[in-house]
Order: sequence, then structure tokens, then C-alpha cells
Amino acid sequence: MGKQRDEDDEAYGKPVKYDPSFRGPIKNRSCTDVICCVLFLLFILGYIVVGIVAWLYGDPRQVLYPRNSTGAYCGMGENKDKPYLLYFNIFSCILSTNIISVAENGLQCPTPQTVITSLQQELCPSFLLPSAPALGRCFPWTNVTPPALPGITNDTTIQQGISGLIDSLNAQDISVKIFEDFAQSWYWILVALGVALVLSLLFILLLRLVAGPLVLVLILGVLGVLAYGIYYCWEEYRVLRDKGASISQLGFTTNLSAYQSVQETWLAALIVLVVLEAILLLVLIFLRQRIRIAIALLKEASKAVGQMMSTMFYPLVTFVLLLICIAYWAMTALYLATSGQPQYVLWASNISSPGCEKVPINTSCNPTAQLVNSSCPGLMCVFQGYSSKGLVQRSLFNLQIYGVLGLFWTLNWVLALGQCVLAGAFASFYWAFHKPQDIPTFPLISAFIRTLRYHTGSLAFGALILTLVQIARVILEYIDHKLRGVQNPVARCIMCCFKCCLWCLEKFIKFLNRNAYIMIAIYGKNFCVSAKNAFMLLMRNIVRVVVLDKVTDLLLFFGKLLVVGGVGVLSFFFFSGRIPGLDKDFKSPHLNYYWLPIMTSILGAYVIASGFFSVFGMCVDTLFLCFLEDLERNDGSLDRPYYMSKSLLKILGKKNEAPPDNKKRKK
Repeated sequence: MGKQRDEDDEAYGKPVKYDPSFRGPIKNRSCTDVICCVLFLLFILGYIVVGIVAWLYGDPRQVLYPRNSTGAYCGMGENKDKPYLLYFNIFSCILSTNIISVAENGLQCPTPQTVITSLQQELCPSFLLPSAPALGRCFPWTNVTPPALPGITNDTTIQQGISGLIDSLNAQDISVKIFEDFAQSWYWILVALGVALVLSLLFILLLRLVAGPLVLVLILGVLGVLAYGIYYCWEEYRVLRDKGASISQLGFTTNLSAYQSVQETWLAALIVLVVLEAILLLVLIFLRQRIRIAIALLKEASKAVGQMMSTMFYPLVTFVLLLICIAYWAMTALYLATSGQPQYVLWASNISSPGCEKVPINTSCNPTAQLVNSSCPGLMCVFQGYSSKGLVQRSLFNLQIYGVLGLFWTLNWVLALGQCVLAGAFASFYWAFHKPQDIPTFPLISAFIRTLRYHTGSLAFGALILTLVQIARVILEYIDHKLRGVQNPVARCIMCCFKCCLWCLEKFIKFLNRNAYIMIAIYGKNFCVSAKNAFMLLMRNIVRVVVLDKVTDLLLFFGKLLVVGGVGVLSFFFFSGRIPGLDKDFKSPHLNYYWLPIMTSILGAYVIASGFFSVFGMCVDTLFLCFLEDLERNDGSLDRPYYMSKSLLKILGKKNEAPPDNKKRKK
């Protein structure tokens, strides 16, 4: 046994040695991963330059405002009092094979377009229809009988086309109704979000009292569900066996639902569920001690959160930083996509008319110059789009790629910052020998300043590794989407394997980064050393890691289900008016779409619960690593007492020789 233990130590590193100077997160530390820090700052500087270039050359007005055939914007400048765009022949839009083209030029139709103004210079439509504005454009009413037009004999087709065009552009009345619903229910939505916040906080704080019984109930619930599944599969198998329904009679078919009527399907499901039930029972029998340790750590994490309530609201800081990163990228991408000079070409309403044959249609022209060609009726210089020439336009794709890389890298860095800051705060709690007296003042602020000052480069290093994997996944998804219709089954299988491998790699890197940030917060070493030490420590205690991870996942899943489900049920009964006996002040508002505030409340509750439980999950992981190091560093003697709680000491059958009330460790 001793020889085997030595071999394990060599494979996963040796246990941490006792250091008499160690008192929790190291205060005297130096900057780590300086090269990566410099590269990250230079990249951010370049990202800012890209934003400035996009702002100088971009013109997002073409997306926000409609423009007429001469390129003039509606509702701006000279046309400030003329906000709506009128199509001379709306049926050219409806009957065209390409109704909408909004990539860079906005909505374009093969017909003259103008700001609503007086009839002059023969720039007028041949007919008018009653219309209503939608997205800054005039669209006919769906119940209008259209006039007789050359080549158009089916009125139903035209009316259906108008209706479909308005529906595709999201008619204004729907948006008004949605706005009215939010205006009448926003304060009740805030109440629902407040309920979600209170439920999340209470669930975490009460875990110190109910963690044990709750975990036991959840495990028994899983056992019960599996037992019912075994019973149901057996009944289905028995009935089909008596009928003689076999897979040999069915044969191979692509209709998967047909396999429900054969006995082999239910037999296979029965075997799988029996195996899972047996594995779970064996885990409960042989790993019950480690489950008790996991429950004790959950209770300790609840106490830590209760001692440092400010940590529960740190996700607000992360949310604001993430919002800034996303907003900056979105605005930069929008300005880059709208960069370029406007281009104008000659256009005629009827190219086949006599006198238009010699006119160079679709050639460039000057919209300010007067066109003199009486032989070609309706000849105009119309706006076509934006040029792709110029340094910025030629580099547009590269700049967009730079922006996407900046988005992923900054988002991952912000998330890494939050994990490292929380880890530093919770590590200060664990390594305080006398709690709460020895907990540092403002541990969260101290951890935040310490992380930004010394470990920006290490966070950028870990974020960059994760970013490269995520971008590889995005590229693979893009290739899979483009080639989906032409691939053979073998290629599809290979693509699926690649996607699965990258997904697993991303999950592993997230796990490794998370624990590396904890070690960085405690010891202040660089990313590679911290990742190695964290991985070796976890591998030396792999069974405890698996048990704690699964118990925590089960508990947090139940917590999210409780919060989101509770808020969803309350919102449904309130906004649908199904709670009788409410006073007038508390009566549910009259809504056009009552499901809208319900879905908003559910989504907000999920975001709030995820934020709170992410803090709690980080607390559990930090305390767990500290607990493992505590076991390796100390032995309970007078000089090397354990820092863990009394409940953990009792579960492990250990004790400190030094009474914590009489022999305090010097700081």
C-alpha cells in the first residue's frame, strides 16, 4: 500500500508541505504573466482603434432610417417633417422574387421611392392606396381593393402579398400593444424579480440548516424516479412480450416512434435504468462518508455567504461589464457594416420602352445633376448601395474578425475576473482561524484590487485559451451549416465527432481555468503553475471531487427549479387573473398578451437565480480546494492545527490539539 501511495504521489504530484508563514491569500505578491498582460492591453488598444475607425467611416442611419431613390433619408435634415417613405408601385415589392434586402442597404424594392411631398416634375405614382406607416414606410391596408394593373389579374394574390409584407415587417399595432403591456405591468414584473431575489437568497442562507435533509430528499427522489421508470419499462415489456411484438418483425425503419411498439426497446431501457439504480445505491453505501463531507462543505459555504453578503451582489458588476463589452462590439460591428460611400445608378421604370434602349442602365450617375433624356420616360438616378472600395471597406472582413475575437476575449476575461475575485474573498473566510474575528475587513474589495493589480495577465491568458477553442467551435458550426445539404453520412459523422471533441475540450478548459483562478487568488502564482497545482490537487482527491460536484449540481438545479418554477407559477396565476379575492390595488392589469410579462418574469428569475447560485458554486469550489490543502498541510497538532470547521473535523474523525478559544494563532 505504501509503495502504491508513493507511485500515486509521483503521478499527481506530492502533497502540499506545511508552511508556517501561510495565513491564507498571499499579500506580498508580484505581477504574473506580464507578457500576456501587455499583449492583452495592446489588443484592447487596437480594439479601441477599430471602434474609432468604424465610427469615422460608418453610417448607421441607413439601417435606422429609410431612404428614397435619390439617397435622401426620411425624417432627417430637409425631410425632418417627412418621416415616411412611399413606394410608387408597392406591387413591385410584393411580386418581386426578392422582396426584402436589408443586409447593408436597408429595404429596397424595384420601384421609385420618395418622401411624401407634392407632385412635381412628373415624380408621382400612377395610383394611390390607403396606407399606414410601418417601420418608417407606407404600406397599404390589407382590406383595400387594388386598381387594375397591367399584367396583374389576381386581386387575392396582391392582398395576400400586402398582408405577408406587413406581417414580415412586424406591423406597428403589435409593437404598440407590447409596449402597452409592459407599461401596465412593469412594476409587477419588478415585484416578481424581487420575489426571485429573495427566494434565491433565502435558499442559499438556509442551506446551513437544511442541506443534509434536502440532499437526502433529492437523492431519494432520484431513486424513486428511477424505480418508477423500471416498473413502467417492465410493464411495457411484459405486455409487448405477451403480444409477441419483436424487432425482427419490425425491421429497420427511420420512424423512431415505431420502436416503441417492440419489446426489445423497453428491455434495453429497463436494463439501463436497473444499472443506474444499482450504481446510485452502491454510491450511497460505499461513498456515504464523502457525501457527508460534501453536505458539510455546502453548509460551510452557506455560512461564508452569510458572513460576506456583498459577494451575492457582485454578479451585478459582472453583468454591467458584460453589457459594456457586448454593446461596444454591437455598435462597432454596426458602424463597420455601414461604412462606404453611397453609389447611384441610372434606372428607368420601363426599360423596354422605345427610346430607352440606348440608355446605359445601371451605370453610375450623379444624383445632383439634372437628367435630360425626354425619349426615355421615368429615367432617374437612384441610390443603389454603398461602395466596397477603400482601405476600410477592403479590410472590413478582417476588422469584423478582430471585433469577434475582441468580443470573446473580453467576455471571458470579465467572467475570469469575477471568479478570481470571489475566490479571493471566500479563501479569506476559510483561512481565518477564528471566524468571524479573523476575517479581513472588506475582503471582496481587497480581492478585486489585488486581482486587477497583479493578475490581469493571468486572467487574460486563461481567457485567451478558452476564446480560441470557442472560436474554433463557431467556425466548425459555420462550416457544418454551409455544408449540411451536400454532406454524405460519413462526413456528417466525422463533423459530429469534431464538434463533440471541441465541446468536451471547452468544458475541460472551463473547469481547469476555474480552479486555476482559485489558486491564483490564494497563492498569486502565474496561470500555468496555478493550473498545474490545482489539477494535481484535484486528481489526488478525484473521488471527493466527483461526489461534491454531483451533489452540488443536484442541489443548485433544485434551487433554480424552485425559484424559477415558483415565480413562474405565481406570475401565471396573477397576470392571467386567476387569483380570486384581490383588492383593487393588487388586481392584475388588463393585458393584450398576458404571457409576455409571465415569460419576462421567468427569464428574469432565471437570470437572478443563476447569478446568485454562481456565487454559491464558486464559494463551494473555493472552500473545497482550501479544505483539500488544509488536510495536506496540517495535522491537528499545536503548531499545525486544522482550519476546517468542527463539523468537518467530526466527520473525518480528526481534532485539533489546540483549543481554539485559548490558543490563537498569531497574525
